[in-house]
Parts: sequence; C-alpha cells; structure tokens
Amino acid sequence: MVTSLAVGYAMAGALDIPAMIGMMIGGMMGLMSAFAVAENTWQRLTRAILWMPFPYAAVLWLAAELHDDRRLEIGLMVGALALTFFLARFGQMYLLTGMMLFNGLMVGMMANIPAGMSGKALLVALVSAAAVLGTRLLLCFPMPREDLLRTQRAFVVEARRVADAAVEALDPDADQERAVRRMTRALRRLNVTTVTIDGRLAQPEVAADPDMAELLHRHLFDAELALRGIGRAVQDLTGLAVDPHLREALVVGLVVARDTPLGSAQGLRPAAEIIRRQADAALNGPDAASRRAEAVEPAYRVAQLLDSLAGSLSHWLALGWSSPQSPAKVPFQPTVALERDRPAGSAAATRRVLAAGTETSWRRVVPFLRAPLHAGVAAAIVCPITDAVDPQRFYWGLVGVMITLFGTNTTHERLRKFGHRMTGTVIGAVIGIALLHLVGHGHVYVMLTIIVAGITLGAWGMQRAYALWVVGLVVALVQLYGLTTPDAGMDHLLGERLLDNGLGILIATLCAAVIFPLSGRRITREAERGYVSAVDDLVSQLTLRWEDPDAPVRLRGAARALDSALFQVVSLVRPLVRMPLGVRGRDADNRTALLTTATGHARALAAAADIDIDLAPRQAERFTRITTVLTGSLRALDHALATGEPEESWQRVSPLVRELKAELDTAPSGPRAERIRTALRELAALDDSLAGYAERCGLTVRSASPQGIVSSPMERRTQALVAEWGTRRAPRNAAASERSATVSATAGPGTGTASPERVLPVRPPTSAMPSGGVAVTVAGSIRCDRHPAGCAGWITVINGRGKRVAAGSVQSGRYRVDGLRPGPHTLIVSASAHAPHAELLSVPSAGGTGRIDHDMWL
Repeated sequence: MVTSLAVGYAMAGALDIPAMIGMMIGGMMGLMSAFAVAENTWQRLTRAILWMPFPYAAVLWLAAELHDDRRLEIGLMVGALALTFFLARFGQMYLLTGMMLFNGLMVGMMANIPAGMSGKALLVALVSAAAVLGTRLLLCFPMPREDLLRTQRAFVVEARRVADAAVEALDPDADQERAVRRMTRALRRLNVTTVTIDGRLAQPEVAADPDMAELLHRHLFDAELALRGIGRAVQDLTGLAVDPHLREALVVGLVVARDTPLGSAQGLRPAAEIIRRQADAALNGPDAASRRAEAVEPAYRVAQLLDSLAGSLSHWLALGWSSPQSPAKVPFQPTVALERDRPAGSAAATRRVLAAGTETSWRRVVPFLRAPLHAGVAAAIVCPITDAVDPQRFYWGLVGVMITLFGTNTTHERLRKFGHRMTGTVIGAVIGIALLHLVGHGHVYVMLTIIVAGITLGAWGMQRAYALWVVGLVVALVQLYGLTTPDAGMDHLLGERLLDNGLGILIATLCAAVIFPLSGRRITREAERGYVSAVDDLVSQLTLRWEDPDAPVRLRGAARALDSALFQVVSLVRPLVRMPLGVRGRDADNRTALLTTATGHARALAAAADIDIDLAPRQAERFTRITTVLTGSLRALDHALATGEPEESWQRVSPLVRELKAELDTAPSGPRAERIRTALRELAALDDSLAGYAERCGLTVRSASPQGIVSSPMERRTQALVAEWGTRRAPRNAAASERSATVSATAGPGTGTASPERVLPVRPPTSAMPSGGVAVTVAGSIRCDRHPAGCAGWITVINGRGKRVAAGSVQSGRYRVDGLRPGPHTLIVSASAHAPHAELLSVPSAGGTGRIDHDMWL
C-alpha cells in the first residue's frame, strides 16, 4: 500500500493529473495485489500483478464514455458484479479479471475520470503495478523453504501457548475453570494451526523426495498428538489432589517445554525424567494410598508425552532446516485442502450438494449461474434504492452485495457477516472520527500513515474476525472522507454508508435464500456425510495396513483428513446466536461433541496402529470381522444422513474389540504389543463415540455378535429372497462355483477394447461375513502404463439397478470395497489423470466366499 500510494502520487505529478486520481488508481493496484494475488512462484506472481492494469484501465475509459447515461451506467455495474461471480468458477486469473473490471467501473464513477485521461490512467496503473511487483519480489519473494520454516515457528508458538496454559492450570491458586477454558482454547488454536500447516505443505512445488515429505507430515501429526495428550492429562490433574513435589516437577517440565529454543527440542527429555522420578517417589511414598496417588498416572502420561514430543518435534524441525534450498526440491506433499489459506469450511459441502441436485437436463447450468444470478438480482434491487438515497455513493450498496456473497455459503454465515459488518463499521467510525479530530485535515502524511496502518491492522485481524477488518478499513476511509467532507457532515455520511451496506447485505442474503436455494440442514448433513466417509477411509486403510504391511497407506494422513472434515462440520453447526443451556437446538452441539471425541480417538488410533503386525489366523479373522461390521455400520449411517431415513442399525463392535484385546493381553508385553493394545482400545472408543452419534441420527444401536446379526427386518427379507434365488439357480458344479467368480470386463492395459469374460480366483473366507455369509469384499489394484507406482482416485460400485452400494478411495493404486451382495455390479474408477473407467463384476451367490481379488488397468 505504501509503494502503490507513493508511486500513484508521483505519477500524478509527472503526468499533470489530480493527485487524488493518481493515488486512487495506484492504491487499487496495491490493495488488489495484497488481497487477490496469492501466488507462490515469481512467474505466476508477475503474470497476475502485471495483468491487473489492463482490465482496470479499459473499464475506466468505458465508465467515462457512459457517464452521461445514468441507467446504462448502473446497469453496467450490475452486470460487472454478476460477471465477477461467473468468472470465479474458472480460476484465480478469471476472478482477478472480474474484480478489476468491477473496481475499475466503481472508481471511474466515483472519481469522474474523463475519457481523455484514460491513457494516463493506464500508465499510472502499469507503473504502480510494476512497483508493487518489485516490492513483493524484494521483500516477499516466494521461498518455499523459508515458508516451511515460518510454519514450523508458528507451530512452536502455539505449542508454547498450550504449555503456558498447562502451567497456569497446575497453579493451585489459579481459577481452575478459567484455566481449563484457556487450555481448551489453546488446544483448539493448536489444531487449527496444525491443519493449516498441513494444508500449506500442499504447495505446487511438489516434492522431489516423497519420503521426506511423508516424514514431515508424520512428525507434525505426532507432535500435535503429544501436545493434545499433555493438555488432556493436565485437565485431569486439575480435579485431583496432587503431591506438592510432583506438582512442582510438572510445572518445571512444562516451563522447560514452553521456553525451550527451537533447536533444543531434545532438552524436553530431562524434564520428562524429572517428572517420572517424582511420580515414582509419590507412588512409593508413605501416603501412596491417599487421593494424591491418583495423580500419579496422569503425571506418568505427561512424562511419556514429553518424551514423544521431544522426538517428533526435534525430527520435524530438523527436516525443515535440512530441506533443499532449491524451490523445486522442497518436500511438499498434499494432505488436506485449504480455502484462502485457512481450513476448508462450508464451501466443499455446498459444492457437493449443488452438484448432486444439478446432474440432469437444464439444471447442469445451475452451478455456473447460481451465484451470478444472486449477485445480479440483488444488485438490480439494491441500486435503485441506494441511488435514491445518494446518487454519488450508490455503489456502497453494491459493495454490501459483493462482500456478502463472497466467501459465504449459508444464510447463517451471511447474517453473521452482516452483524460483523455493522459492528465493525460503528466501532471504526468512532475511532476514525476521533483520530481525524486529533490529527486535523492539514497533515497529509499523518493521515496517509493512519490509512496504511488501519488497512494493515484490519488485514491482520481478518483471520480472527471479519469485524476487525471492517474496523481497520473504516478507520482508513474516514481519513479519506475527511479530505472532502466537513466535520459536521461526517456523521451523516457514515450513517449513510452503514445503511447502504446493510441494505446490500440483507437483500443479497434474501436473494440467495430464494433463488436456487440450498437448505442449510442439507448442507450440514452433507458435511457430516463427508466426516463419515473420512472415517470409512481411515478404517479401510487400517484394515489394509494390518493385512498387508507393504501397502502404501497413510494412516496419519487419513486421520488428518478427519480433522479437516470435522472442521467443516463445526463451521456449519455453529449457531448464529449462542443460546443458554436448556433451550431447544442443543442437539447439534451434542452431535458435534461426539464427533470431536471420535476424532481424538481416531488420531490416537492412527498413530498407534501404524506398525507391522503378525496376528495369528484366528485373531486376524476376528479383526477382519470387526472392520467389516464397522464399515457396514458406517455405510448405514451414510445412508441415513443421505436420505433422512434410518432403515438399518449401527452394529457396535466395541465388545468384539475388547474381547480381542483381552485375548492379546495374555501375550508377552513389549512396545509392539502395547501399541496393538492401544490401537484396539482407541478403536473401541471410536466405535462407542460413533455409536452415540448414530443413535442421535435415528439409528438403532445394537451389539454385533461374532456370528453376525441382521440389522433390520428389511435386510432379513432381502437375504431370504437372495438365498431362495441362489437355491433355485444353483450351478451344477457347486465346487467350481466356490472356487471362482466370473467377471465380465473391458480388460487389457491401455487398449480400451472389450475382452472375453475372465475367471478370477476367490480367496477362501477370512472371516464370518455378516448376514449369513453373503457379503463379499473386492480388493485389488488400479494400474496404468503411465503411473507404474499406482494411480490415486476414487472407486464407486453400482449394482444391477443402478444404485450405488459401495465406494472407497484408491491409495497408491490399491483399493478395497466391502459388503457387496451377490449379483452383477459395475466398478467405476475416477482418477484425476484419466477418464472415468468402468468394468463389470459378477459376485457369486454360492458358498459364502469372502474376498475377490480384482485388478484393473486404465
């Protein structure tokens, strides 16, 4: 902003044009560069910034030509706003073009720039953009390695905040409730920061060393898991009587963790040893039988987690410091998606709901025209009203429309933004007028300093609350208004701005609610379906990890995707106004709490289960049975969320998991055995949390038996019909039917031609399948000539009636889908690097076969 304003002022003097026009044109280059250009290579940065002056200057000339035709001028503004939302569908450069067109028309109408000055305006814009580009390349040159180191420092800052909150919570004289609330906020911020960092590792400079990239994610995940465990252990200690010496040791250890420099993370180990020794003394002391002995177990847990934190944090920081200098070799690997450099909110679920309802006939154009129609209709309503209020500043209503529809997807989000906009405007007006009276009108450089400072502080606060950005913006604008508006008219001017902005926001909200509306409840359910799908993916990868130790699965990545899915759910169920306890509408909070608990268990499960194991055949069969039933329950829950009709039930597998764990408890102890027990304990807890959530969604919760139970009367009738059909049509050679499954497919790698039917071997059953042994698992690989290491994508299974019956992700070319019933099916593979590919699969009805190996070529 400083560069653009200074260059605009200098160019105005050099070209003999009004200084205000030069600063408005130059300042727009700086403002849009800061807020709309977020590229991370100097080539793309140069292309985006140097492109901005051309659409901007072109519409300045157009606005000058149409200045005498008021209706056409207003109509052009309405069309430009709708065009901006239309172009946003096609990528960042198109969105930037639309925004510059709209801003150029707005500035042209505000400043009344004559047509003969258009050439000079283009020159000012070009020079200002070039100066802004030079400033960004000089001070903010894209450096992926330095970005990685900054994200590491940001994580350490949040880690220290958690440690500091833990120290306060252990103070016996502190307000325990306040300390626990502070700890909760610190853990929440730590999680948001970690998910953001994990998403920022997905930069276009893709890793030349994927192993190093994966290690970055693993150590980051483990460091956050350790910190969250420390926070929970300290929260447990706040309700216990802790031995004074043990409390002192805990405080010392946490202070060391808080104050340890970046390069000395291994220094946490001595602190952990101090806590461990003092816990031993407290356990073996003369008062070991008292309530103080209850605090020993959480203290041991803190010591163990400090050891884990020391290892994961030191390794993670070391990987950052040793990363290559070359941008092309920085080890970035995608895990979660971000929106505007923040964890994804409601946009992903909204897009899925919109796409699901617009797949046929003319409705295919709805995703492209919905937002432009919202903007165009709202602007067409707002402009006549605000033009009647003040013809010179009617565009304030258009600004309200634009800010409402950008970055919001539900009515609650738009109304929340309305509240932030109104509150921020009032506070900013009070502060801005006070500063204007204090400084006066004659100190231009001081006013410019306030303008830049207001926008800077507003931009800093935007990540925290939209109202903070509005406060900074209005403080800056009041200084600008002070150049042309007397003090007596400032209150009226700002009140008019508040009215026009509010009208624009409310009318835009109304238009979005009635033109191709999307139910907020439906979007929330879609986000919850995304969460259930993420759990399903985690369970599938866990099964593959324990069945095939060489499988390229990423359990921690799957758990991190669950974090991202939870963030989307929370962003949608957050109420507009928080009501007191006991008022209707608390069910969403309870469901979110259950999902939050489930996510915590999923994190611990992913970390503990990521080991090579060798279970005995009987134990492996029981574990496969557990994951199969859990996957079936997740599919039933997904169906209930999709249709709103809970036809099936949730089969609790936690009793089966605990039985398996009790059997393994008799095995010799050791690190590997302890991790297996931890994994099973967390799997049981995950099932318990999800069972509570499923019950709140209307499903009946039952306990699964080792032999399998039928979840509903409808399923029992279906199984009886299938069994009867299989008996009537049993093949003559039953033994041959048990040994093979006939698959009709378009085979041949890369040929794209049909091949004759082929016979795939079917493995002997590895577990007792649910529902009388008729469910089959299909697993295999997706291969192509171009990707020898395997393709990534998504697989969908459709039955003979065209209904989706199963889905799963393809990780490094491997996939697995469970619960297929006998009959013909179609396997559809969707991959970003290939066109969709389908193959026919016939699942046999005889014998209770358990698994089909099916490899496909693209």
